[in-house]
Amino acid sequence: MNVLRLMRSAFLRTGLLVAGVGFLTAVSLVHAQQAPPAQAGQDGGLQLLPVQGNISMIVGAGANMAVSIGDDGVLLVDTGTAENADKAIELLRRIAPNKRLRYLINTNADPDHTGGNPKLAAIAQTVGGGNAGAGRPAIIAHEKTLDRIAAPGQAAPMPAEAWPSDTYFGKNTHKELFFNGESIVIENAAAAHTDGDSMVYFRKSDVLVTGDVFTTDTFPVFDTNRGGTINGYVNALNRIIDITIPKDKQEGGTYVIPGHGRVCDEADVVFYRDMATILRDRIANWIKLGWTLQQVKAANPVLDYEGRYGAKTGPWTTDQFVDAVYADLSKTVVPAKAPAPGKAPAKPAPAKK
Repeated sequence: MNVLRLMRSAFLRTGLLVAGVGFLTAVSLVHAQQAPPAQAGQDGGLQLLPVQGNISMIVGAGANMAVSIGDDGVLLVDTGTAENADKAIELLRRIAPNKRLRYLINTNADPDHTGGNPKLAAIAQTVGGGNAGAGRPAIIAHEKTLDRIAAPGQAAPMPAEAWPSDTYFGKNTHKELFFNGESIVIENAAAAHTDGDSMVYFRKSDVLVTGDVFTTDTFPVFDTNRGGTINGYVNALNRIIDITIPKDKQEGGTYVIPGHGRVCDEADVVFYRDMATILRDRIANWIKLGWTLQQVKAANPVLDYEGRYGAKTGPWTTDQFVDAVYADLSKTVVPAKAPAPGKAPAKPAPAKK
């Protein structure tokens, strides 16, 4: 009897093992069938990551870049730094042989987004070296981005041939384009990172490229000297959430390519928007209570998010973020009641970790 029981147990274990192997094999085949035709690769230190539909992300050239390749040619969102322009061209030659570079879109005027303009804009033939039609690629941007690149009255940071040649105007306005079989909406996010930011939404592919109005590796980066505000930044994040649609109960749906960091979906943007809103409102409340910048910093308002987004060194530190939020909100937030002469303002409880 014990022998029969042992044989039955061994048979069941073997059957479950075979079934498990068969299930894993089936899953692997399904993933292999669903894999995009383009393969992620590396070229000169740059990484190509297929995102969704016709859109891939290029990482390592400065800010994140996005590329669309199809029957109409090549469209590139942002051009990286000047130092990486040759690498970007070589990568395009590898992934888009005999395709003409038709459009460049600059999401803002920062050097890590526009530094490659001069060399990429000089491509008058195909990126593969053939001749599929004369003419330089059109460079699309918001008018404020053109103003900063052209720098009227100053020495322009790049030659006129690398300036945006096709601009759109006004706050929260947009420009439409149809390219490679899909509708593309280029939309201004007013007073966010700067006053000239553009987001690019590829409708058919369902991919949104945000530029620096959304990043995943720092606190919100906004330049008050160039029209950026914390409220405009939060508004831009809310607009991203309006555009994106998540896959039901799963990761996916609309994919978001941030200015810096990893590919995201709507849930990632919601988390980041909530963080930005909480910190904005926290500092605004302390300004209403009459707190100075030094008192706000002493209370560490970003304590609960510093481990993920904070930085003590680099181009955008935690101190710079708090300074910018305080300075921006101080323009519009008025203390409810000024403290009595010689008396310190009421001290709110510090943020809890």
